[in-house]
Amino acid sequence: MAQSPITITPTRIEPLNDTEILLGFSDSRLFAVSYAELRFLCPCAGCVDEHTGERTIRREQVKAGIRPTGVQVVGRYAVQINWNDRHNTGMYHFDRLLEIGEKTGRKIS
Repeated sequence: MAQSPITITPTRIEPLNDTEILLGFSDSRLFAVSYAELRFLCPCAGCVDEHTGERTIRREQVKAGIRPTGVQVVGRYAVQINWNDRHNTGMYHFDRLLEIGEKTGRKIS
């Protein structure tokens, strides 16, 4: 009988300060990720071309002062973030959140 792979899931998604969100995971890793970076990395069809995979949003389009206004869990695999720029269509899969934390975040001990 094959075992299912161990899945690392978010355990904390909360404001850290005025510019960063705290992403905590079930393996005890914690990352601080800037709100602007997380918004820029939105995976929705409005921000990424569905056919080419190219990002269609530009960094300069992410307004200063961007903040999440809400976070909702979607099933057992993603979160949807509502932003104060009224954007709310991106679903960030758990593995993608971990990747964002690892690549763009600041590790918190």
